[in-house]
Amino acid sequence: QADLVESGGGLVQAGGSLRLSCAASGGSGGTFNNYAMGWFRHTPGKEREFVASIGRNNGNTYYADSVKGRFTISRDNAKNTVYLQMTSLRPDDTAVYYCAADWNGSEYSISASPPDSWGPGTQVTVSS
Repeated sequence: QADLVESGGGLVQAGGSLRLSCAASGGSGGTFNNYAMGWFRHTPGKEREFVASIGRNNGNTYYADSVKGRFTISRDNAKNTVYLQMTSLRPDDTAVYYCAADWNGSEYSISASPPDSWGPGTQVTVSS
C-alpha cells in the first residue's frame, strides 16, 4: 500500500480556485503509475462522496456530476503526485478532501470499490 499525503487545502472565497496535491511514497506494491488515483470528500453528516479519479499510467479521467466542468484531476508519474485543480468553488464544496490509491485499478474501479490506500485528508473551506 502507498503512503499518501494531501496538501493545498485552505480557505477560499466562493468563485475562487484551489489546487490540491497528493504525494505518494512507500508501499511494496509497485510503481506509482500502476495505481489508479482518486479524490473523495467528506462533510460531517453526509456520506463520503467520490469526486474524481484517473486511471493507471496516464489513464482516462472520471468525475462526479457535481464537479464535472469545474474540477480537473491530473497526475505526474515522474513526481509520484496526483493533483486536483478546483475552480468555480462554491460553499457546498466545503469538505475534507482525501486522496486514494488503488493498485492496478481503473478510473471506474476506484470509485466503485474500496481503494487500497488513503491519505489523512486536507480541509477545504469555501466561504460565501
